[in-house]
Amino acid sequence: MGAKSPVRPLAWTVVLLCVFSATQAAEKAAPSDKELIASALRAAPPGVRKDATVVVADAEGHMRTLREGKNGFTCMPDNPETPGPDPMCMDKNALEWAMAWMSHKPPPAGKVGLMYMLEGGTDASNTDPYAAKPTASNHWIKTGAHVMVVGADASFYDSYPKSADPDTSQPYVMWAGTPYQHLMAPIK
Repeated sequence: MGAKSPVRPLAWTVVLLCVFSATQAAEKAAPSDKELIASALRAAPPGVRKDATVVVADAEGHMRTLREGKNGFTCMPDNPETPGPDPMCMDKNALEWAMAWMSHKPPPAGKVGLMYMLEGGTDASNTDPYAAKPTASNHWIKTGAHVMVVGADASFYDSYPKSADPDTSQPYVMWAGTPYQHLMAPIK
């Protein structure tokens, strides 16, 4: 038969590179449980993260426990769908508030909660709890490391600025006038 075609080895090289690239992309898209735990724990101070439960939400919003804790705090890793780091760690009341927000349900009444976001928060709308991207009217802001007080009486929030375009270097109310309004208190 004839000489081997140089095209065949080149074709296999291209196929292998595509498979390798797809494998790398899949590995980047799906962090390991260990990486998810590390991401989640960066949200809280050392004393809280030491014994916190770590959970991760799937695409349908169902929670999977990655690590059991014993201090009443639950941490969630960065959401890879958002443009910046946004891991969070919250007490039981704040977790109920966050689950209500994520489910588009009313938050529980009379349950004040504390949430840590020491890695900061992804850029977000300061006025629309469900905005997915900046628009001319949704007052997109950037937040640094902060803690949040959620679930307080509306009168509590009246003590703080509620501007649609707040100075994020001082405490302010995010999502003012909605059921999900909460105090943002910068750290650092």
